[in-house]
Formats: sequence, C-alpha cells, structure tokens
Amino acid sequence: MNTTASRIGLWTLSLDAQPATRVRELAIEIEQLGFGALWIGEEFGRNALTQAGILLGATNDLVIGTGIANIFFRDPIAMAAAERALAEAYPGRFILGLGGHRVDDRPLFHLGHRVPSGGRPVATMSAYLDAMDAVPLQSPAPPVPGRRVLGALGPRMLSLAAARTGGAHPYLVPVAHTEDARARLGPDALLAVEQAVVLDPDPDMARDLARAHVAGYLSPGGAHVKDMQRFGYTVDELSGTPSDRVVDALVAGGGPGALAAVAERVQAHFDAGADHVCLQVLTGRRASAPIAEWRELAGLISERQHRPGAGTF
Repeated sequence: MNTTASRIGLWTLSLDAQPATRVRELAIEIEQLGFGALWIGEEFGRNALTQAGILLGATNDLVIGTGIANIFFRDPIAMAAAERALAEAYPGRFILGLGGHRVDDRPLFHLGHRVPSGGRPVATMSAYLDAMDAVPLQSPAPPVPGRRVLGALGPRMLSLAAARTGGAHPYLVPVAHTEDARARLGPDALLAVEQAVVLDPDPDMARDLARAHVAGYLSPGGAHVKDMQRFGYTVDELSGTPSDRVVDALVAGGGPGALAAVAERVQAHFDAGADHVCLQVLTGRRASAPIAEWRELAGLISERQHRPGAGTF
C-alpha cells in the first residue's frame, strides 16, 4: 500500500456509467496519482462487490472500499462469501463498508437468523452481522483478516460499529461528527470519512451544485437531518432549501480558492480524529468520471507527503 498517500482517497458513483475497460483505465490512473483508496457507492448500477473485484484486479496497491454495499440488496451468505473471496485474493486491499436502505418490507432469513424489516436500523444491522458471521464458509481463509466497517451516522450505529466491526465510514457529515465519531469508536477503530467537494471556480455554480447535492439527502425525519440536528443545526435550516451554513458544513471548496478550501477541510477532519478522508467530486455530470478534478486533487497528496502525521490506515 502507498503509505504516504493512504490518508486521502476518492469516493465515487461515476464508475457505474463506464464500460469495464474504462473502469480499469481510471483505476490505474487513480493509483498512479497516489490516492490511497477508492470507495465506490452502490445504487442500481454494478453490484458493488463485483465492481470492487474489477478495480482490485486492475491495480496493484490501491485499497478498494464499498461505501456502502447495501445489505438489502443481497442475502448475508452472498455478502460473507464475496467479502472472504476478495479479502483472500487481495490481502489487505479490500474494505467492506456495510449499510443501506430498505427497498421492500420483506425480512431476510439465513441460517436460522431472521434479519428484520426496516424501521430499526441498529437491530437490523446487528442481525445481519450475526447472519454473516454464522456462514460456514469453506473457501480459503484470507492471509490478512478482512476489514469491515459500517456506514454509521448516529450514536447507536457508531457504537455497533465499534463493538462489531473495524470502524466506520460516515457519509455527508460535518467535522463535528468526525470528532464525535472518534470519541465513540475509540482510538483504534478505522474512521474513514467521505467529504463532498466542488472545484468549480465560479462561486455561484459551485454553490448551486453543493446545495442540490445536500438537499437530496435531507428528507424530513431522515438520518442526515437527525444527525445534523445533533450538532446544532435547526429544522428551518435543514428543511426545503438547505441554508448556506448547512451547505458549507457538508461540502468543501467552490470558487477561486477551491483547492485550498478542500485542503483545509481535509486537515480539519484529520485534526478531529479521522484516519482517512475520501473526496467525492460534485460536477453535475454524474455519468462522467471527474478525472480532471481527480488530477487536480492529487496535489493535496504531494503536500501531505511532507507534513508530520501523514500515515497509513
């Protein structure tokens, strides 16, 4: 693993829209740029675990994380088997990030474990982990134990992440959440934080991109709204069109000094206790991989190579 660069990575959904040959080319360049990890989301494109295999096979040292693999898209036996296969084939390079939202109300059953339907996220995730751990896998064991994290936001899910997995991969959170998460996870758990960024030099365009992205996650009573309220943001700021204060807390960059603002936010997460920050570039062109912006962000890595505290995760 590239230990000098591994604290900064990328997060993207854009690879789902690319043919596999282009996915491989992009993965190779991302590794050459020096990013320590690439995190991939999961919606209705490629299966995140299949995509992870494509990316791992195309690269030599790049860590690939699922951010997240949706537990309601697959039975626990399928998740456990894929996790083990990737961890065994690519030692130390695969991180299974788990989370997800209900797509129906059917409970999952596996090896005597009943994974409940929606409405109780912590109980559902705990039961799913029980079911994964109960799978009597007969494939070769990984030479390096696989790493598993939860896409945790609230206190109870963070506590579950600390108790049952190797850490947490929070998505769309302010720096205050990173500090709180580190306190709840303890000093040894992996804390890999997603950070949305905009590099558009036009301040108005950048603000519109950032606000649209944030608004898409702030459904009334949703997890992100509840989480932001924990850190002092009001219902009025979070309802309808999110306030500038909310947008600024969740998205970094934009305008002429965008790269410097991103660097400042990344450092703030590190100072708050993050081990790793993965940057999601917002462009408004979701079907296109933002390779030009990724190249620009690579400058942050060379800067950190000469700073105290740059390390591995």
